[in-house]
Amino acid sequence: MSDSYLDHVPSQEREKIRRRMRSPEAYEKLRERVKGPEDLEREMEKNDAMAEMHFALESDPHYHEALKKKVEEALKEKGVENVLEDAVVSKEAKNAIEKGNFSLSVSAHPNSHIDQLVIVPEGNVQEKLPIKPSLSQQFSSQLRKSE
Repeated sequence: MSDSYLDHVPSQEREKIRRRMRSPEAYEKLRERVKGPEDLEREMEKNDAMAEMHFALESDPHYHEALKKKVEEALKEKGVENVLEDAVVSKEAKNAIEKGNFSLSVSAHPNSHIDQLVIVPEGNVQEKLPIKPSLSQQFSSQLRKSE
């Protein structure tokens, strides 16, 4: 017979743990963390698309230039604030982006840690500015269509 860690915990503590584990709130939190097969499939497709985009950006200069032109067009049409996820951008970075002095990369988002297309302004600015997820997905889907 194997001992569980609960066998070594005092009875009062054991009861607290059992109550917490039986609570509807704990069960709901656990359910939120569990992903179904459809969610996993969508997540895998997004990750695959971002990996393909990252590889294409790093290995194909023509693709990098074409995507940069599309991002520049989106910046001109919608404005910097509507393309970038974070509305707070330093003046130096905004000027560099508006002049077209930037490069593109795929990097983990600072908050969600999910890979996303980012703008890296050139010059003294060492920032990675995430593009809105909808535009990032749009650009990655265009990559798949062009292949």
